[in-house]
Formats: sequence, structure tokens, C-alpha cells
Amino acid sequence: MKNSLLILPFLLFFYITALADNTKSYKLPDLRVQFLEASQNSKAGREFHKLMSDYEDNNPVVLAYKAVSEAIMAKHVWNPYMKMKHLQRSSEIFEQAVQLDAVNPEIRFLRFTVEHYVPRYLNMSNNLEDDKAKIIAGLERHPKSGLSNDMARDIRDFMLTKDHCTEQEKRKIKSIPI
Repeated sequence: MKNSLLILPFLLFFYITALADNTKSYKLPDLRVQFLEASQNSKAGREFHKLMSDYEDNNPVVLAYKAVSEAIMAKHVWNPYMKMKHLQRSSEIFEQAVQLDAVNPEIRFLRFTVEHYVPRYLNMSNNLEDDKAKIIAGLERHPKSGLSNDMARDIRDFMLTKDHCTEQEKRKIKSIPI
């Protein structure tokens, strides 16, 4: 009986710990939704950045979302120094994500979207062509590329808008069945 009483505090501690949900969610479907909202809304952008700033693991796709959260903060802050600081941090994290998974089309797409909208005079858009090639190759490999159908469609639709691709690349992308 005495031994049982000694174990009780430990069991109680583990029970309370198991019930408390102090973990943050880094599930890709959730991150994709949060990313879209954060890119359009300053408050959501700050919340997304706070969530992603706490991420410490090495999942390359989640790291890419961490990188894009830095770029989103650059969009939402007014201080030019802070804008550059966030963009540089974004670039560093993207490099880490690409090193971990160089062919992942989602990572390349996220970096492409950031670099495409960064002013060219900042000289921070050096990966556009390589990323675009990996994105198109990933779409061609779909569904074996690891992209969900929804994500593949979203990427395809984005790449077909504006000046993201040449006409020849757009024809190639349009011919990909998704």
C-alpha cells in the first residue's frame, strides 16, 4: 500500500501531462491554410510567424513554411532594416530546407513565390529558374511527387498566372493531368 502511494504522484503527473495539450500543430494541411491567410492579413501573418518561430525540428517542408513566415513578416513590417532581416532569415531557412530535400516541389514552390515578389534590385531572387524547373518536374511526377491533388492544382494555377512562366512552360503545365 505504501509503495502504491509513492507511485500515485508520478501517475498523477503523467496523467495531467498527457491531458494538457501544450504542443503546437505543424500539420501540413493546417500550415497551408495558415500560410494563405497570413499572406493576406497582418494579424494572421504575425500569428503564423510566432507559431513557426518556435519550430525546431528538421522536416524540410515545415522548414519551408517557417521560411515563408519570415518573408510574410517582411511584408507586414514597415521598417526597411527589419524587412531585410526577415528576408535574409527566410533565405537562410529556405537553403536549409532545400538541402534536406532538393526535389520537393512544395519547398521549391514556396521559395519561388517569395523570390518572385522580392524586388530584383535586392539580388535575392537567384533561384527562380531552378525552382521553376523543379516545380514543373514535380507536377509532371504527380501524384508520385508527394503533392496532394489540391496542392498540385494550386501550384499549377499559380504558375499559369501572370509572368511566372514562359508561354512554352505554360503549355507544358496545362498538359499535365491533375
